[in-house]
Amino acid sequence: MTSRVLVVGAGSVGVFVGGKLAVAGADVTFVGRPRVLDEITASGLRLTDLDGGDDALPADRFHVATEPDDAGSADLVLVAVKSAATADAVRDLAGKVRPGTVVLSLQNGVGNDTVIREVLPNCVVLAGMVLFNVVHHPGGRFHRGTEGGLAVQDDPGLAPFLGLFEQAGLALHRHSDLRPVQWAKLLLNLNNPINALSGRTLREQLADRDYRRCLSLTQREALAVMNKARIAPARLTPVPPRVMATLLTVPDGIFRRAFGRVLAVDPMARSSMADDLRLGRKTEISWLCGEIVGLGAMVGLPTPVNQRLIELIVAAEQGDKRTWTGAELLEQLRAAHASGR
Repeated sequence: MTSRVLVVGAGSVGVFVGGKLAVAGADVTFVGRPRVLDEITASGLRLTDLDGGDDALPADRFHVATEPDDAGSADLVLVAVKSAATADAVRDLAGKVRPGTVVLSLQNGVGNDTVIREVLPNCVVLAGMVLFNVVHHPGGRFHRGTEGGLAVQDDPGLAPFLGLFEQAGLALHRHSDLRPVQWAKLLLNLNNPINALSGRTLREQLADRDYRRCLSLTQREALAVMNKARIAPARLTPVPPRVMATLLTVPDGIFRRAFGRVLAVDPMARSSMADDLRLGRKTEISWLCGEIVGLGAMVGLPTPVNQRLIELIVAAEQGDKRTWTGAELLEQLRAAHASGR
């Protein structure tokens, strides 16, 4: 029997994951903004990845909608909207989606599944994490630009869909407790504002020692707060998070030789936050650095580095078009760290 999948949030991640499921045989409906829906309706989808994968999906192989009016027919709902839009997006599902439907959050940050569960208490709401970057190219092309898969909170409700994800090349890595993975992904995503402020691609930015020093400062502050809160993030990198935060600061040549995999990303890939600033959209900074600032306030530790990144991103959202060199940004974050405010 064909699985009916509703993707709420037709952005880069939602379209790539939903598109791969459609290639694997699912009946997929994308719910999102007309800008993206019109594009993929006109061109169809082309899904590529850094490993050489290339799938074409004509427009007659999927459905689009600006509202989730057909949510009642869905067997599986994927929520891929920006964190700020979570509550509003799932309220549109209330009273439409069937009780017992599996609703999987594929969003950045920690706690979006809790927001969804409050609105849809009769559904099987599960946390998930997309551990790769997707670049949206013109003409309906969506490209997986980094390594990584899908991590999800395990639940018996996933059983009917495991084969589908496997066939799509997106096997679900199931965890009895996804929180350590979410906190680990958040640590990695603390690079998003640094990349956005740099104006560079991810590969260019991560190859620059000063930008990596910025990330190290940000991650070390976050790790101190997590430690005080007794949160142990999972290991998603070749070395444990605390070691990686230190090794980010080594000279460029040593970093390239030791961690070439970190730089093995699509040459055009940028963080989703960089894309948001380019398109004039509100970013997810409150669900990334903001999570660290909030946790720090809870446990009584100052978080001036993450707070300064929030301030710089908010300024960029409000029209500050400045791009920061690694040295300039590092000076800002070191000054914030020294102030201990």
